Amino acid sequence: MLDRSHRLTGSRDFSAALRRSRRAGTLTLVVHLADPSEDDATRPARVGFVVGRGVGKAVTRNQVKRRLRPLVRDRLRSLPDGSVLVVRALPAAADAVSSVLAADLDDALRRLAARGGRR
Repeated sequence: MLDRSHRLTGSRDFSAALRRSRRAGTLTLVVHLADPSEDDATRPARVGFVVGRGVGKAVTRNQVKRRLRPLVRDRLRSLPDGSVLVVRALPAAADAVSSVLAADLDDALRRLAARGGRR
């Protein structure tokens, strides 16, 4: 489970994060990273998950989220304070093992870091 201060909640927060983010995709995930705004610079990095119906039924969607949470929690320290990370699972995530999800997450985050502040 993620600490409350690291959770992204509310549709407005998700929408704002997706609007001002840059993204990187893999076969199982699309990762959106929004750089910190001036208002959020003192807040810890926050994370949200989007797992739509295309991934599967409710049980499958919840399993995917449960596998993604610890992977993201382990990588929170590498995110700048105030940034917002949205991890969107694609249908292939339903059948992927955690090691594949971890590799895809690392790959997407590495590509986003290489791009820096550009969109």
